[in-house]
Amino acid sequence: MNKQERKAKAIEFMKTLDIYKPYIDGFEKHDHICMFERFGGYWAYQYPELMHKIKEFEEKYDYTVYAVTHEYTAFGECYDFLIVTKYDEEADDTLIKCDDGFYAYAYVWNKTDDWCSEFGDIGLKSFGGGIARVA
Repeated sequence: MNKQERKAKAIEFMKTLDIYKPYIDGFEKHDHICMFERFGGYWAYQYPELMHKIKEFEEKYDYTVYAVTHEYTAFGECYDFLIVTKYDEEADDTLIKCDDGFYAYAYVWNKTDDWCSEFGDIGLKSFGGGIARVA
């Protein structure tokens, strides 16, 4: 899947998550990524360290980050990069709707302990145009 196809799939995922339309438009027109904390959204470019990490991640893996959630956990401060991979066969399994929310494939950057950063599935809820990690 090339970069343009990944961007189209990311926009589809953002619509599925019912993300606030101006955030979708910002991503579609300007490649702006939104970061969410407890359903509230902010532009990731307001946080230079986060943007540096996103760009570094995208260059290393050739994946597309379309949204980020942020939370503090018992094991550190985490940023969850919601991604579209470059592999066509993974596209339909990257975001799955379930009864009470979604499961999304993500890269979790543990800012407190980078060594603990990893890929995996996370649980999300959508509310009022925003998203939050719940599992």
